[in-house]
Amino acid sequence: MKDFSCKNYGPVCFFDSGIGGLNLLGECVKRVPEANFIYFADNFNVPYGNYCEKKILLLADKVFAEIEKYKPCAAVIACNTVTAVCAGFLRKKYSFPIIGIQPAVKPAAKTSGKCVVLATPATAQSSEISELVEHFGKGVTEVVACKDLASYIENNIFDLKREVLLNLLPDINADSIVLGCTHYIYIKQIVKEKYHCAVFDGMCGTAKRLRTVLGYDNGNEMADHANKNIESDAGYISKVVFKGGDEWKNERIFNEIIMGL
Repeated sequence: MKDFSCKNYGPVCFFDSGIGGLNLLGECVKRVPEANFIYFADNFNVPYGNYCEKKILLLADKVFAEIEKYKPCAAVIACNTVTAVCAGFLRKKYSFPIIGIQPAVKPAAKTSGKCVVLATPATAQSSEISELVEHFGKGVTEVVACKDLASYIENNIFDLKREVLLNLLPDINADSIVLGCTHYIYIKQIVKEKYHCAVFDGMCGTAKRLRTVLGYDNGNEMADHANKNIESDAGYISKVVFKGGDEWKNERIFNEIIMGL
């Protein structure tokens, strides 16, 4: 098996349509702190979840053509919509490992009662989410599309209004909620308050998968270098670069996220 560990290969590249993947980036930086990371975003075309499949493929492939130039040791699709629509195509086209984020249907469905996945329209309509629900939803899981929620979060991240968010969330009954878009993670607490139930996301599972792909779950030197690239006084990871989209905005939000870890 080829060794894709960070010390031997290039950076870990992330891609999200906008700010949604920054929380996942923070989780992965925490779990693989010796890696170099490049975050690619396309904030000016967000949200991808309201586009047709053809346009999503074109936009994502354009970014991955740029990612390829950096010879990454792995790439993480930090967007549920791009994972659902494009992951298979991208894995066939590019030779580096590509890890996608998926809604945490499996753990959520293990809880009792009705499980609801909140997703963008493109994710909700995809065959991938249908297959995921069929295999792991235990017959109690349904998917509900939230047309304007991701765009509102993206465009108002520094001034989110609780009343607006509550109106954008669907009026449903659920015993567990799965956040099927990484943008929704920013409002996880509000989702909990509205539905009064457990809320799941796919961040930890994706971060664990990255560690495995990079070979850090095989008893190597990961633990010895756990804090190698962390500037402890600033609470900031020194080797994270932002490319594309609104780089200033993405870096500012990431700084705030990483300070809270």
